[in-house]
Amino acid sequence: MRKRVVITGLGTVNPLGLDTSSTWENLLNGKSGIGEITHFDAGEYKTRIAAEVKGYNAAEIFGVKEQRRLDRVSQFALSASSQALDDCGLIISDENRRRIGAVVGTAIGGMGTFFEQSNLLVQKGPGKVSPFMVPMILPDTPGGMIALNLGIQGPNFAVVTACATGTNAIGEAAEVIRRGQADVMFAGGSEASIIPPFIAGLASMTAMSTNNDAPLQASRPFDLNRDGFVMGEGAAILLLESLDHALSRNAKIYAEITGYGSSNDAYHITAPPDNGSGAVDCMQMSLDNAQLASSEITYINAHGTSTPINDKTETIAIKTVFGEKAYVIPVSSSKSMTGHMMGATGAIEALFCAKAIQTNMVPPTINYDTPDPECDLDYVPNEKRELKVKHAMSNSFGFGGHNATIIISKYQEATE
Repeated sequence: MRKRVVITGLGTVNPLGLDTSSTWENLLNGKSGIGEITHFDAGEYKTRIAAEVKGYNAAEIFGVKEQRRLDRVSQFALSASSQALDDCGLIISDENRRRIGAVVGTAIGGMGTFFEQSNLLVQKGPGKVSPFMVPMILPDTPGGMIALNLGIQGPNFAVVTACATGTNAIGEAAEVIRRGQADVMFAGGSEASIIPPFIAGLASMTAMSTNNDAPLQASRPFDLNRDGFVMGEGAAILLLESLDHALSRNAKIYAEITGYGSSNDAYHITAPPDNGSGAVDCMQMSLDNAQLASSEITYINAHGTSTPINDKTETIAIKTVFGEKAYVIPVSSSKSMTGHMMGATGAIEALFCAKAIQTNMVPPTINYDTPDPECDLDYVPNEKRELKVKHAMSNSFGFGGHNATIIISKYQEATE
């Protein structure tokens, strides 16, 4: 029998809050974290709104000197991982540190630092470029800094699959535990992508919303009047353990990772195929991996980006996998409130699934005001819903054709 993997700790920094409890409360209450961009002057940009992390004081957390050596992407990852460790109650020691690892992903890494240092190079010459620049920008640095900060010496690597990154990271971390290479894994994603070149490039692609005058209503997944996604930032880290390890220390268990699927569309660098075939394969793979029938899924946290194409094709894919039951499964997109946190988005949505299982509540899709005839499922419109969630599916799809799905289930003791 394969090893069971459970979730015992949660941590997050995101546009809705600086910890899990405040984030979950704001999410259930339908609060939007989107507003005007304050990280830089976006006055000349097509898109001038984003979902920024608010009230985060890195200098207070890390000290002024250390803050300067950490890109914002690593700062977020360290804060979320510390929360997850505190939440799970695990004590790291010389006896167990080699059996604790991390799989933490990011879509663009420390590109904020790269942008700043590139400008410095051009303006003041090569002698002014920071000696810390290269390690600050690498996509494996957030996970490496978690290891350095906590003293964990187990498997540690980064996953980079664009917007599917966070989900892939959790799925791969669970596999590390299942194959016996670790007992405990920090898993998730971090992103700090609200930077001028990234916003400008995506705006040029017409991928983002330009509803600048109404930021709270700009992200509207599955709504007929959606016009693109809203950039978000932040991190979410889940503490995963083998069930045996968690039980041996009487850990509280939020939920269990039961299924994982990963595929590629092999179709287009940014757009999914019209029939959502890659997403279908991925969702079905996760069901097969979990040894579940599609009829057993009680809730779906959709990728739901608020782009015209993605929302339509994800709806088609869900109908293909679930048949007539697709119309009665609650499906919600938390991106309507958090924005699209890129490499961190799958991780925070997995966290939301774990909280849904724990609290018997599922979050709404806000700004769902005008139904799209091509998006005709139950998107939990505008109000949270009480629901006993036994098996939750979380979807993530990214540029490059990457698809990732995980299934998170209510923990049940073995009957044998």
